[in-house]
Amino acid sequence: MVRGLLNKLATKSINVAGKWQQQQLRRLNIHEYQGAELMGKYGINVPKGVAVSSVEEVRKAIQTTFPNEKELVVKSQILAGGRGLGKFTNGLQGGVHIVKIDQAEEIAGKMLGQTLVTKQTGPQGKVVSKVYLCEKVSLVNEMYFAITLDRTTAGPLIIACREGGTSIEDLAEKFPDMIIKVPIDVFKGITDEDAAKVVDGLAPKVADRDASIEQVKKLYNLFRESDCTQLEINPIAETSDNKLEDPREVAAAKADLNYIGLDGEIGCMVNGAGLAMATMDIIKLHGGTPANFLDVGGNASEGQVVEAFKILTSDEKVKAILVNIFGGIMKCDVIASGIVNAAKHVSLKVPVVVRLEGTNVDQGKRILKESGMALITAEDLDDAAEKAVKALGSS
Repeated sequence: MVRGLLNKLATKSINVAGKWQQQQLRRLNIHEYQGAELMGKYGINVPKGVAVSSVEEVRKAIQTTFPNEKELVVKSQILAGGRGLGKFTNGLQGGVHIVKIDQAEEIAGKMLGQTLVTKQTGPQGKVVSKVYLCEKVSLVNEMYFAITLDRTTAGPLIIACREGGTSIEDLAEKFPDMIIKVPIDVFKGITDEDAAKVVDGLAPKVADRDASIEQVKKLYNLFRESDCTQLEINPIAETSDNKLEDPREVAAAKADLNYIGLDGEIGCMVNGAGLAMATMDIIKLHGGTPANFLDVGGNASEGQVVEAFKILTSDEKVKAILVNIFGGIMKCDVIASGIVNAAKHVSLKVPVVVRLEGTNVDQGKRILKESGMALITAEDLDDAAEKAVKALGSS
């Protein structure tokens, strides 16, 4: 559960010292699938999943996202807790089901458009407009994790417990000695020591300690940068395969690149996290889905660009590549040379859309044009995203 501002504000008028002032109110709760998508953008490990709003979309998701799965988790999406133990007014028991792949359409059809009543909805219940299809993962350990704002310390507070899967109130009653509280200095931000205190308190059974520390730091970055008032993961869990990192992430780290794998079809190469998120959002606006977040940074070499293309093309789901570079420190001619050399080294088999802007942009465009390669150029981000989505049909 993630609660916060996320660019949507409400205001109210308050009287302070005889003068009326406007005060921001935070009223935005987001669904589980939205929280998972947001976490994925920040490099936080989440199960593969896709939100659907019709049986037809369920069918398509199974074909494109879960072609090799034997079972799926089907989760009703409402802004209320207790879904698993809830009941639909049509008689279906439970808002979360683990089913065989051939039963997913039937169960989703019984949820969509129906009213789910839980202990938090009241007797009137809430209508389910979307269900979230997730891969089934085998868990070996369930824990509790949350970040909230604390009045006592006047800043963020991480609350965690090595036991999870139930409400924090129940956990505090049953396991008071296991509750971990780590206040974060809002001016310094989270430190390695802060994150280590959380991880050591959780005492993971199979997960790598250093990788877990990085996950905690990424969760705090999400909390801070999204201006959340509360972030809660229950359970935060360890899986039986102990698989913590995508091999592409390992390859990217060795090349000093930042890579996060997603589940779409358009591979993205950008410079800067902000530009990456904008690129992913506008791809979705045009009806596409991003396959990754790959940030080459502000000073990448030609060799790093070649390595970035190797990583992108190693993903079998990638049907098109969109390169979106705004040259400041990163020069467009370096990116262009890297793209041309990469195309020669990895024998590109998918369409590549390139949008360059900034330092040495004319030289960059000339290098692309004179390469004789079938690269698709774009004038701006909107044009690039539209062309990338259109190129999916030709790959």
